[in-house]
Amino acid sequence: MQPLLIKDILAKPLLVAPDAEIVSADIGRFTYREFATRVHKLANMLTSLGVTYGDTVAVMDWDTHRYLECFFAIPMLGAVLHTVNIRLSPAQILYTINHAEDDVIIVHTDFLDVLTQIAPQIERDVTFILVADDGDTAVSSSSLKVAGHYEALVNAGDAHFEFPDFSEQTRATTFYTTGTTGDPKGVAYTHRQLVLHTLSILAMFGPMSGDNRFHQKDVYMPITPMFHVHGWGFPYAATLLGAKQVYPGRYTAENLLRLIDQEGASFSHCVPTILHMLLQENETQSVDLSHWKVVIGGSSLPHGLAASALASGVNVFAAYGLSETCPLLTVAHIDAAAPDDLTARCRAGWPAPMVDLRIVDDDMNDVPRDGVSTGEIVARAPWLTEGYVKSPDASDALWRGGYLHTGDVGRFDDAGRLVITDRIKDVIKSGGEWISSLALESVVSACDGVAEVAAIAIPDKKWGERPLLLVALVKGADESLVKARITQRIQADIEAGTLSKWAMPDTIHFVDELAKTSVGKLDKKAMRARHIH
Repeated sequence: MQPLLIKDILAKPLLVAPDAEIVSADIGRFTYREFATRVHKLANMLTSLGVTYGDTVAVMDWDTHRYLECFFAIPMLGAVLHTVNIRLSPAQILYTINHAEDDVIIVHTDFLDVLTQIAPQIERDVTFILVADDGDTAVSSSSLKVAGHYEALVNAGDAHFEFPDFSEQTRATTFYTTGTTGDPKGVAYTHRQLVLHTLSILAMFGPMSGDNRFHQKDVYMPITPMFHVHGWGFPYAATLLGAKQVYPGRYTAENLLRLIDQEGASFSHCVPTILHMLLQENETQSVDLSHWKVVIGGSSLPHGLAASALASGVNVFAAYGLSETCPLLTVAHIDAAAPDDLTARCRAGWPAPMVDLRIVDDDMNDVPRDGVSTGEIVARAPWLTEGYVKSPDASDALWRGGYLHTGDVGRFDDAGRLVITDRIKDVIKSGGEWISSLALESVVSACDGVAEVAAIAIPDKKWGERPLLLVALVKGADESLVKARITQRIQADIEAGTLSKWAMPDTIHFVDELAKTSVGKLDKKAMRARHIH
């Protein structure tokens, strides 16, 4: 029986779209045929350095064609690809390198200072391969054990490599999530899981409405770092399609808008904060975004942001998943007859094929599907991680009761769509009533003058907890006017019955910016640490 291996993802586009392009911003353009040759050369290069089945090769790079080459060549060898989160602190990067037991690290020269700083504490004898965007092949005189420069070493490799078959249960990737307290947790995926996840993406997005589906004629550009859950799995899906791909390098608003314009990017995915940044920048750039589809994940899609995106011509809609789910669980489907339905666009949507999704109480009993009852979202699917690397207790807790526990609270609406109401740890309990921080944020985000908003719980002697609103203003907005609009809007929703009376905050703090995690999501842990005394 043929195993499900990542190498087979690359086989189809070489037949159906060998001349389609993979564009690496300001570095180069490659056909799929040329890309495949480079994958073979990279495999020969790594083999010559002693990399073999089961070894771990880490990557610290911007989002480029090189990263995509590593997505294929490393696991196709039977080795493990460790995608290093370059936005972590040096101490956290060191922890992940040691915990993953890296043997080789491919590192952009922009991150050499970090590695040089932590190198004495790296526990294994690691070989380093240097990367530079300017084509410079000079090897740094740093104290690291440097094998050479990526381009020079790849170009010296043989153009053919015989990739072997092996068990589809072989680990292909490892990365680390910082969404919980303590040290980063390692999340690993096998070839089988990644292939099935790739097929599920296409099975979910292919049959969607013509305005929202992901297909071979799309121009794909990720705006989610490739170190984060394999760029949400879409680089593998885009490759299997043989679609044109554009890798933007550094994420700056000006650069991303330029590439959308020049390369005709038509399908992207990102967190809400990145889309907000692009819409603000485009007020001066005036790039035509009417051909651009954007999947929002990582955080809830606020109604205000969705409305702003639609007004700019962006076809925006939500999806839902976690680092531990590879990440696809659900996607919002847009009815072609109701393209302006913000509620449909902002809801997490329907489960992907092969996803078993439940809403349960503390005893793992299903809550009623009455459109109102909420509980924790738990899931099963063939591609969900089996647990955290070297963390059996945390893995058991993740999978208690035979389902993966997301830590999110939600409900199913009357149409069977998943509605995320909060993170368990972010729900605000005031006066005996549960207040959804996400619902409060969505209401406030629609107020003129609000750029970003977060709702957190602060202790209250009388009511247990009260909501605190943290608001970043649109440039030039009047603070007093915005505060009045927010209060009026919340009161209107309270009177309409869509928000509890307890949701009216006692305090609204205006801030220059909201704390973010390393992947651009709102960091409520940091906000609570700063504002709760």
